[in-house]
Amino acid sequence: MVVADADKDLPLKEDIRQLGRMLGDTIREQEGDDTFQLIEQVRQSAVRFRRGMDSAASDALKEILKGLSPGRAILVVRAFSYFSQLANLAEDQHHIRRSRTHRMAQEAPRPSSLGHALAQASAAGLDAQGLQSFFARSQVRPVLTAHPTEVQRKSILNAQVEIARLLDERDRSASTPREAALRDEQLQRQVLLLWQTRMLRPQRPAVTDEVSNALSYFERIFLHQLPALYADLEDRLALDPAWGDAELPPFFQLGSWIGGDRDGHPFVTAEVLQQTLDLHSRTILDFLLQEIQTLGEELSLSLQVSRASQEVLDLADRSADASPQRRDEAYRRALILIHQRLSATRRRVSLGGPTEDSAIEPYAAPAELKADLDVLDQSLRRHGGRRLARGRLRDVRRAVSIFGFHLAPVDLRQGSEVQGRVVAELLEALRPGTAYASLPEAAKVALLSAELESPRPLASPFLTYGEETQRELTLFRTAAVNHKRLGIEALPSCIISHTEDVSDLLEAAVLLREAGILRPAENRLDLNLIPLFETIEDLQRSGDIMDGLLSLPLYRRLLQSRGDIQEVMLGYSDSNKDGGFLTSRWELYKAEGRLLDVARRHGVHLRLFHGRGGSVGRGGGPSYEAILAQPPGAVDGQIRLTEQGEVIAAKYGHPAVARRNLEVLVAATLEASLPVAQDPGADPRFTKTMDALSAKACEAYRDLIYGAPDFERYFWESTPIAEIAQLNIGSRPASRKGGRSITDLRAIPWVFSWSQCRLMLPGWYGFGAAVRAFQAEHGATGLALLQDMHATWPYFRSLLSNMDMVLAKVDLAIASRYADLVGDRNLRDRIFTRIQEECEASITALKAITGQREFLESNPYLMRSIQHRFPYLDPLNHLQVELLRRYRAGDTDDRTERGILLSINGIAAGLRNSG
Repeated sequence: MVVADADKDLPLKEDIRQLGRMLGDTIREQEGDDTFQLIEQVRQSAVRFRRGMDSAASDALKEILKGLSPGRAILVVRAFSYFSQLANLAEDQHHIRRSRTHRMAQEAPRPSSLGHALAQASAAGLDAQGLQSFFARSQVRPVLTAHPTEVQRKSILNAQVEIARLLDERDRSASTPREAALRDEQLQRQVLLLWQTRMLRPQRPAVTDEVSNALSYFERIFLHQLPALYADLEDRLALDPAWGDAELPPFFQLGSWIGGDRDGHPFVTAEVLQQTLDLHSRTILDFLLQEIQTLGEELSLSLQVSRASQEVLDLADRSADASPQRRDEAYRRALILIHQRLSATRRRVSLGGPTEDSAIEPYAAPAELKADLDVLDQSLRRHGGRRLARGRLRDVRRAVSIFGFHLAPVDLRQGSEVQGRVVAELLEALRPGTAYASLPEAAKVALLSAELESPRPLASPFLTYGEETQRELTLFRTAAVNHKRLGIEALPSCIISHTEDVSDLLEAAVLLREAGILRPAENRLDLNLIPLFETIEDLQRSGDIMDGLLSLPLYRRLLQSRGDIQEVMLGYSDSNKDGGFLTSRWELYKAEGRLLDVARRHGVHLRLFHGRGGSVGRGGGPSYEAILAQPPGAVDGQIRLTEQGEVIAAKYGHPAVARRNLEVLVAATLEASLPVAQDPGADPRFTKTMDALSAKACEAYRDLIYGAPDFERYFWESTPIAEIAQLNIGSRPASRKGGRSITDLRAIPWVFSWSQCRLMLPGWYGFGAAVRAFQAEHGATGLALLQDMHATWPYFRSLLSNMDMVLAKVDLAIASRYADLVGDRNLRDRIFTRIQEECEASITALKAITGQREFLESNPYLMRSIQHRFPYLDPLNHLQVELLRRYRAGDTDDRTERGILLSINGIAAGLRNSG
């Protein structure tokens, strides 16, 4: 077995060696042999440090790094950054290679695959009719967000995509020696292109830059892979004759926050929202125009040798095409008409521009375009062209149903405190002396409820308002205009961050009424009003808040216009920062149960929106296990989750990898929605144990983060947080208020900083203390109970699996180098010793409960990935510490600062889920 496993990994090792050799040759060619030898010396010393952690290796590495000039340091940082990126590409290709080998062997479907999910559904008694009903009521929507951990420039990503394509092409085809040599030359060319491309942005990206970056994933990946995923699923379902030719509804879509998320983001304005929607609509309409043109070139059917329905002939006759060469080509002429109408639609959608030919009527909605394409599909199927209908036409029809004319639904998000101030100003201007902000909650709810019963707006064109109020009103009015222009699907949700009371939601409702998005007289609400519960306290109160909201008669009437579906967003990042990993996850789980109970009592359907980040400390981890670990009834075909930062590139940068990750979301949602036996989590022993563990873990976490004297200073000096705030990796500021307070710091740079210094503290701290206290109270029976929970409860097993992944990436030896940056020795020793002891206790507890001797025994793929990546990452950490030391000591050379920022970039890209 060991030999077989080694053989399986041989192609991966060869790829890493080849790409590493190509980068080494490029460095020697471009920078000289002395630079290449220097990089090799650093690498070998770092490997010795990692393997033995002996003082000689440590001293040798320190001496090498101290002697580097800023210019040479930058060369070393760039070299190891690219080494780690190339190793990641090789890992991805090996994963694709192994998946293809598995499918070619026609082995039993693996968990997380569509085949496995459908087999589970069949075993649960779900027939074709049941599956049709399931997909008809389902919504699966990953939502792309732009956060300051996506460090890769688009130029770098483009080169990586081409390298991945060449590796995949080599795997899939036999080559002559000449073809192989040419492909190697192409690979070498891309490596050279990487080396000669600037890694850092010269300035912080604008929001529209982030929008364009996200759109590149739609153009390269989603516009092609999503229709293919639907086709694959439909073909699998069609194996059951009872399914027939039924088509899936557009239950799976990609959403976006980029350009609509205003929470703490001063640069997202009404103008930016409009630009975002324009970019989205142009992208999808241009794609559809190109596809329909290509389809017209392909469907060369002649009426002399084939037949067409009367509906196709009618479309062809309405075409402006008068060429005698195409007189008998009805499908082509029909597609010319469709293309003409879609071109007119693009001009209409593009800021309401007129059509060039008034005789050509634009499509009023995507459904009209879909209906015309359906005419072609039905005619082909009736007249011997079923295979033709299943080609490009099938994908174009599917693209229209998924992406419409808006491409991706954009969510609006704003903080409750902002909307509270706006409503207070509007009320004060109308009725001076209202003093809304000082009213008790019950009085606020009564006032706002009465206000929402009236169709009369609060805002007056004859009054002057503050800049913040004008900005919010303008944005909602822009949203209303685009509802009419692109359909309400383009802007389907309004998310209220920091929801703490019912009034926070009603304040947002008042602002929606000001724009006509909420219309009391019609009992109509044109988007979903979504609370975001983020802190531990807010999660604990979430059930009561939603009970209060759903008890309001006006809101229940409005919710009926949304299909009686209430969406609630849960914040993983801030709850983790507030109470630590274990407490955050447990309070999230309990909040889901409370929200389900409230929804059932009020007769509404609950859709949960999981605000997960890339790192485990922010809710990250394998999506399949995370979805299956939800409480029974919490999924029920409905799930939304954020895809953030550098995780987007890792999960969706390569077509095959993207397809696999999209499939996982569908499979997990289906499996998690199947009827199951009683959840082991309902066992009172398990819930009582989790309550006890959570209380102790939270106490330990908060005692360090918010209780230890001068911890804030330790954090700012022992991590590159100050330098991260300067890095041009996102348009959003790192801190909400611009200060150094941990309370004000955003959760993303908080986690990002701990990842950079290789402690990953938000993903495990407090667990060791919690288990130690539990065992002290319950003895051997306590450990046996924890082991039973791990063996039988999916929630607890997923929790520990994620912690296992985090602790496998912790490196206390490297972290100690960062701790040396703290100027106060007593502070440094006091805090780092606590962290080190808790880390060791957490590792001991994890292994005792799971029975593992080593990390990631149940996930050899990730363990292998870490083993291949970290030898290239370690030197970046060592060099980052040296450059931070120089910079903070007053080194004013701008190359020193650039070297730090490059090292941050390299470590984040190598870790792949650091934010």
